[in-house]
Amino acid sequence: MAGHNKWSQIKHKKAKEDAKKGKAFTKLLKEITVTARDGGGDPAHNAHLRLLLEKGKMINMPQDNAIRAIKKGTGELPGVNYQEYLYEGYGPHGIAVVVETLTDNKNRTVAGMRKLFSSNNGNLGESGSVSWMFAHLGVIRVTKNNTTEDQLFELLLDHDPEDIRDQDEYFTISCDPKKITEIKEILEKQNLTIESAGLEWVAKNTTELSDEHAEKVLSFLSELDDHEDVQNVYTNLA
Repeated sequence: MAGHNKWSQIKHKKAKEDAKKGKAFTKLLKEITVTARDGGGDPAHNAHLRLLLEKGKMINMPQDNAIRAIKKGTGELPGVNYQEYLYEGYGPHGIAVVVETLTDNKNRTVAGMRKLFSSNNGNLGESGSVSWMFAHLGVIRVTKNNTTEDQLFELLLDHDPEDIRDQDEYFTISCDPKKITEIKEILEKQNLTIESAGLEWVAKNTTELSDEHAEKVLSFLSELDDHEDVQNVYTNLA
């Protein structure tokens, strides 16, 4: 499986910086609220919520914030009614882009998406226009420490990972979404440091661009990522 690309690495580093500034809290709390609303507020019976709470610990988000977000989702506290929308299209130089959003105003969000795509020589597409180029997978990033790629393959061989990829400071493991918790627990038992774990849209094949063109695309992706309603941005840029 291809698709672990320049943007995924930049976004991962960007998320760390956003976490230091507290900017990551807002996005994560919105997702916690919606996940609790849709799947219940008990992490023991809501695997996605459990992953989000663990992500909150990784970025040092106060537990009280997470508890309030869960209660807003379950209706125990008043809160904004967020809805999930997936946007797809082509960015500069024909790069495919998938954008996950959470919003309380769809009209505002779609207008913002159209403006960002068109002002960057892209086109916002219809549902399904590019998502067929991606697979929705569990993705876990593990700090290398003293672990090798071969050791990871051997450790996870019986759990059918889609892919294990060496990416500078960490290994990226792709898997069936249903197996993400199982694989994460195996890694933790080996005392491996997990940088991040969640569901992502992973490109089945990637597209190479010149450095100049890639820089323009990365600037566009960063603009999308900074939009207040955007949760995640995925691309097939190599």
